[in-house]
Amino acid sequence: MNQIASILYSVCSLGIILFQLCLIAGAPWGRLTQGGKVDGSLPTSGRIAAAINILLFAAMSLAILSAAGYWPNWPIWTGWTTLTIQAVSAILNWITPSVQERKLWGPITLVMLLFVLLVMLSV
Repeated sequence: MNQIASILYSVCSLGIILFQLCLIAGAPWGRLTQGGKVDGSLPTSGRIAAAINILLFAAMSLAILSAAGYWPNWPIWTGWTTLTIQAVSAILNWITPSVQERKLWGPITLVMLLFVLLVMLSV
């Protein structure tokens, strides 16, 4: 079960990475990210934050794949760090002042948190 959860987490992470790439390219989805304060395309600082998110979600995905045995052995603390970051992400997405962001990312980040929990509680 933990291997399936790790793959599903990675697929979700890939979706987030693609979303972030679209933001960097100028997609007018500012209301759906970073607190929903920008209507339209993100400014340069928001695009830099999107690029950082790409790196973060790629690393977190690899950490969970490693914890499930799919990736060369990363230290187990990387999986626990991913669990912590994913929990914070889920909380922040449920309490954001942006209703649109909350409706989209709240459920997604919560499901992703459950995938990480399944993986990490089985290691």
